[in-house]
This record gives sequence, structure tokens and C-alpha cells, in this order.
Amino acid sequence: MTPRILHVVTNVDHYAGFDVPTGLWLSELTHAHDVFASHGYTQRIVSPKGGPTPLEPRALKWPLLDASAKAWLADDAKMAMLGDTARPDDIDPADFDAIYFTGGHAVMWDFPGSAGLQRITRAIHERGGIVSAVCHGYCGLLDTTLSDGSLLVKGRTITGFSWREEVLAGVAKMMPYNAEDEMKRRGARYEKALLPFVPNVVVDGRLVTGQNPSSAKATAKQVVSVLSAQAS
Repeated sequence: MTPRILHVVTNVDHYAGFDVPTGLWLSELTHAHDVFASHGYTQRIVSPKGGPTPLEPRALKWPLLDASAKAWLADDAKMAMLGDTARPDDIDPADFDAIYFTGGHAVMWDFPGSAGLQRITRAIHERGGIVSAVCHGYCGLLDTTLSDGSLLVKGRTITGFSWREEVLAGVAKMMPYNAEDEMKRRGARYEKALLPFVPNVVVDGRLVTGQNPSSAKATAKQVVSVLSAQAS
């Protein structure tokens, strides 16, 4: 059976307490979507509340707006997908082999507290599926528990946008929390690349995480690798 991927995007459009827009970092979705599409995978998009997902303005400017993201913006059908994402209650986790949490600072507000996303993630993981995230997407894994009450990330090796990258990006003062530290507090073994903003992917069994936007394609390729190994 063709593997099925569930992408997770945000509904948040501003930094809380600041008149600064944010949203989905588009290339983190498009790079992964392109990789999965090249393998013929079935894909769907969900968000914490369903409906439209806003786009991070900074990711839509040169040099961050690359060919993959431009192609998505020019595709009416794909843009319609972002205008009408599924709600967690619409999703049967049994329909998916992997979940992929996209990033953008916006997810720091609506991913962690979504019981619906936690339910889906737990179910996919416990039936042998893959849990993956890129950049701030790992915030969606902060509070996900397994059926035995333990945290999914406890004792697992993981990566995601680092605090150093927050500082260098000039947005640290607007952050609601330090995601890197929060992961460590939950018992995760957090790793990051020696240099900021370079591609970095960590694979811990069926947990696949990428550090930053430039890691999205490599993260998706690792998800494909794990899925292929499961099928062989």
C-alpha cells in the first residue's frame, strides 16, 4: 500500500503580544511535500483548528522564497489546500503511516496544547508509524504522551530550532518559551549542528526531526528511508 503522510500546519497569524505577523514557514511544507510526492505518497494537511493556515511573511521574500515555494504559491489547487485544512477530529490516525509537523514561530502557540494533534501523534506512533518534525514543528511533541502516560520525547534524541538560532534571527525576545530548553526539561536528548542554520537531521528509530528550515528536504528523505526500511 502507498504510504500516507499527514502534514501539520499552524492557525496562528501573529506573535502573541506583538503586532508582528507569522504563520507557516512555507518551504518547510513544500520541500517535504515535493519529496513525498516524488515517491507517489498520499498526503493530507491538518491544523489544530482546521481551516486556513497563514503564511510567514519572512519566508515569502528573497532569498528564502525558493522555486519549491514559488511553485506552490502559483498553484491554485495547492493554495486551496492551505485555505481549508482538516481539523484533528476529521482525521483517523489509522489512515496514516507518518505525521510531519511543519514549523514557523506560530506553531509555538497552537501546537503544544492541541489535544487533537496529540491523539493523532500517539496513535500513529503506537501502531508503528513515524513521527517527524522540522524546525519549530518539534513544539508539537513537547506534551504528547503515550498510552502509559510517559512523554513521547523522554529519553529520545531529537533536534529542532535552537535558542542560538532564535537569537541570531532577532526574535528571541518575542518567544513565549525556549523550545530547546523545554525539550531538555522533558528528558529529551537535544542535539544541534555545530553551525546555525545549516541542515541537520536526527533519526531515533521512528522519530525523525530536522533542526531548521534548511533541513526540511533532508528530514523528508529520512522519513522515506525509514518507511522503505519498514516495507522491506
